[in-house]
Amino acid sequence: MATSEARLRLLTTASGIFYAEGIHAIGVDRIIAEAKVTRATFYRHFPGKEDLVLAYLRSADEAIRGQVAAARTVREVAEAIADGIRSPGFRGCAFLNAVAEYPDPAHPVHQAVLAHRQWFLDTIGTLLPEPTARHFVMLRDGAMAAGCLFDPVLVCETFLDGVDGLVRIQAT
Repeated sequence: MATSEARLRLLTTASGIFYAEGIHAIGVDRIIAEAKVTRATFYRHFPGKEDLVLAYLRSADEAIRGQVAAARTVREVAEAIADGIRSPGFRGCAFLNAVAEYPDPAHPVHQAVLAHRQWFLDTIGTLLPEPTARHFVMLRDGAMAAGCLFDPVLVCETFLDGVDGLVRIQAT
């Protein structure tokens, strides 16, 4: 099924704003204005803001799944993460940022974050045994948090050194 140009514009606009400024801080009116659509168009594609937030997270999930699928090794996954941290406008992990705004474990946004994180851990678990896969995810979480607070080059160097250490430990 083809995605309409208006829906794509709404999702692209909202994704950029949500990532840069947060989810709760942004109202539907601003998204409608910046996407240059009518209120009726918005509600035809998204019954409410929560539906748009979930679409934003699905889109982020699909992008990450694509990056991970293209990687053949743990180091390549780590390099893709480091590339993201070094990118202009980096503001941390979209999923960690979203779950901070939706702390209720029963909320659909929180559930979407948990599902993504479980997929990521399971996927890393195909490349590294337990508990090393969990260590990788924790290193990644720390790098994602630190990457927007400190020098991203140093953060990435530290993260990649940590990943290399995990791989070396598994090789012995």
